[in-house]
Amino acid sequence: MTKTGEAPQDQAASVVLVTGPSGAGRSTAIRALEDLGYEVIDNLPLSLLPRLLDGPPPVRPLALGIDVRNRDFSISALIDTIDRLTGKGQFPAQVLYMDANEEELVRRYSETRRRHPLAPGGPPLAGIQAERDLLIPIRARADVLIDTTGMSPHDAKAEVERWFRTGEGGAKLGVTLHSFSYKRGLPRGMDIVIDCRFLQNPHWDENLRVLDGRDPAVAAYVAADPRFPPFFAQVKGLVDLLLPAHKDEGKAHLSIGFGCTGGKHRSVAMTQRLAEALAQDGWHVSKRHRELERRDAQGKREDAV
Repeated sequence: MTKTGEAPQDQAASVVLVTGPSGAGRSTAIRALEDLGYEVIDNLPLSLLPRLLDGPPPVRPLALGIDVRNRDFSISALIDTIDRLTGKGQFPAQVLYMDANEEELVRRYSETRRRHPLAPGGPPLAGIQAERDLLIPIRARADVLIDTTGMSPHDAKAEVERWFRTGEGGAKLGVTLHSFSYKRGLPRGMDIVIDCRFLQNPHWDENLRVLDGRDPAVAAYVAADPRFPPFFAQVKGLVDLLLPAHKDEGKAHLSIGFGCTGGKHRSVAMTQRLAEALAQDGWHVSKRHRELERRDAQGKREDAV
């Protein structure tokens, strides 16, 4: 989500100020920007920022993590910093605000058993509410606002990359293919969503029910549906048309979702098949299987109990 409605693809920001309520994904965003080639400085005191930025623009873009734990943090100081940066033409600057709703933040603090920095001796909810109220003026100044409610850290990282990846000379296009269950709603940030529920369902085969779409037997079952070959050909043809067009327009990332009833068989098989075909064509492709990842994460939590 952004106030401008379009990802800034034509020029990477020289300085990205990363902020937002504790637990909303600020650290994840910082790591994602570091992976994209940004020089990262986290928890920099605001009083030191003018000295850092005096002189010529940095050779590498900067990502500066700002939160309420900074020793000289204040809303007025942060707003002054934003005004100073956006007023200096030699420093293209943006504010990246990582957010999540109150219920999500409470859940995350409950799972990690961390203390909230604004309520170290009490329940996290009091600190969460105080911090969200404190940051309202900064949220309103955000150039890019990412709501991580319902996202895994991987999802949040991918969303940051979608906004800030420039590729090689701005020319490289990344493609992420997602499988998901319609029961759990659409994944966030999809550019294209395609329904696979009309294909024959391996769930009704007892031998295949316990497997998922990554298994060759399940993939073969789905592909054996007479409707699958023309369906796949049409989807592949559409993607072959769209990817070069999006690349020519300077788009850095395209997300395509495939959904089925449970997000385990048909959508997974389709995602796997298309990812393999696009990789063979030379595209940079990543895969996400939302329901399978949730199942694996749930299993790890149960094992840890």
